[in-house]
Amino acid sequence: MKPDEALVLIKDVLTDVVPGADAGALSPDENFRESLEMDSLDFLNFIEALSERTGLALPESDYPALNTLDGCADYVASRASME
Repeated sequence: MKPDEALVLIKDVLTDVVPGADAGALSPDENFRESLEMDSLDFLNFIEALSERTGLALPESDYPALNTLDGCADYVASRASME
């Protein structure tokens, strides 16, 4: 999976998990967890949905890499290419 493909998927998951979220309005390096006012349960739902859609295990130790669109897309793309 390429980073641009991962980005589309991540935005889809965000809009599914956070009703009314405008993922298109987020800047690539913006902390979307803060910008979308996601609480810990929202973020966990995002992680679970992303894991289901990608088939990747997303360990808690990697959560800090998953707070921005670019960081998340790079992480997913690099992990998906290893699978």
